[in-house]
Amino acid sequence: MGTKIVDESHDQDTTDLHKCIAFITENLAIPNKSNLCVLVLGALGGRFDHEMGNINVLHLFPNNRIILLSDDCLIFLLPSKHTHNIHIERSIEGPHCGLIPIGAPSTTTTTTGLRWNLDNTCMSFGGLISTSNIVEEECVTVISDSDLIWTISLRRHSYNM
Repeated sequence: MGTKIVDESHDQDTTDLHKCIAFITENLAIPNKSNLCVLVLGALGGRFDHEMGNINVLHLFPNNRIILLSDDCLIFLLPSKHTHNIHIERSIEGPHCGLIPIGAPSTTTTTTGLRWNLDNTCMSFGGLISTSNIVEEECVTVISDSDLIWTISLRRHSYNM
């Protein structure tokens, strides 16, 4: 029916998500891709090596807004050296959140809007990472000298049918 099939199975050095994001960024016929957002369902909650591969894709494509979504949380990259204003949709997000340095340690991270804000705080694997924090305000601000992963819990809703 005219659908183009792209077979990248010969490439075993990248994940399926990496291939997908590379295809989108290289082939999407949109002149301004700065507003592009890719929502990846089912990217978390399976095998840990696959989860880490998906998180690595966030780090490899820092100029693309990619959100990894599971039943319990969502995560996305906060590229370094920007002020990030994260608007919280309290009806579906929170209250638990975290910030995790990726690619390199953070020598200075500052936040507002959290119960336990960071004030020029160093974070690294083997040292402090921000887990089990609580969103306190409608907007969380994050500034860091390193790429960070933002993670926030999703609220469960029950529907009566």
